[in-house]
Amino acid sequence: MRLGVNVPNFGPGTDPGVLREWARTVEGLGFDLLMVSDHVAVTPDVAERYPEPFHEPFTTLSWLAGTTTGLRLGTTVLVLPYRDPLLVARMADTLDRLSGGRFVLGVGVGWARQEFAALGVPFTARGRLTDEYLGTLRDLWQERGQGRERSVPVWVGGHSAAALRRAVRYGDAWHPLRLPLDRMRAVLSEHPVPGFAPRIALRLTGDPVDGPDRPAGVGTVEQVLDDLRQLRALGAETVVLDPYHGDPEETRRPRTAWRDLSTVTTHWKAATA
Repeated sequence: MRLGVNVPNFGPGTDPGVLREWARTVEGLGFDLLMVSDHVAVTPDVAERYPEPFHEPFTTLSWLAGTTTGLRLGTTVLVLPYRDPLLVARMADTLDRLSGGRFVLGVGVGWARQEFAALGVPFTARGRLTDEYLGTLRDLWQERGQGRERSVPVWVGGHSAAALRRAVRYGDAWHPLRLPLDRMRAVLSEHPVPGFAPRIALRLTGDPVDGPDRPAGVGTVEQVLDDLRQLRALGAETVVLDPYHGDPEETRRPRTAWRDLSTVTTHWKAATA
């Protein structure tokens, strides 16, 4: 099982130097994958959670591809209805080719009503559009795939019945975001998926965190390591750790996240050696 990191590409502390240092840290610690988020129009509902500056994901990852070597790069998640699928196919394929086959396209339907309105995309049609666009991507990549051994891997986010059907039909992996372990276990017991690559929180605490609603990845080092072991037993090929907890001021203090990431990966490597 490989580990990845969701890196903040937004917020007051996220300048080019910090992003470059994030990439160096993630790759230097031995993580396999670096992922970033997506918003296009930072409307009030988006800004409340993810304020400016918000760096566009394809541009950001293309830039980071030139500062890294073996690190995979991806989106968690690209809001697929925001962009024409022909454009997404071209950008994703180009980034994958220029990075030497290192790109992972994580997609979702989106949640920000005001952002959908600003972009002129009907909010209530987002599920249908996502299905339609995923079908278009697959068809385009098949047509262009002559001479290539693989297309861009697609991870499908969400945990509704429609999202799970979407993952099975179009995806290479189901990519749930911050679900409790019991919820993921229940879904996997009921729905066969093509692959499993969850994104979980990462917050280390000095004392154990108890209760059935404890998010995976939150608690002592021992608890987080046990979460990872359980996810591996559930068939996870990659687990993405998300050290951002909702306060934009955290982006000014990335060393706290880097310390926690170092602690987890050091202990995980020792436990799985």
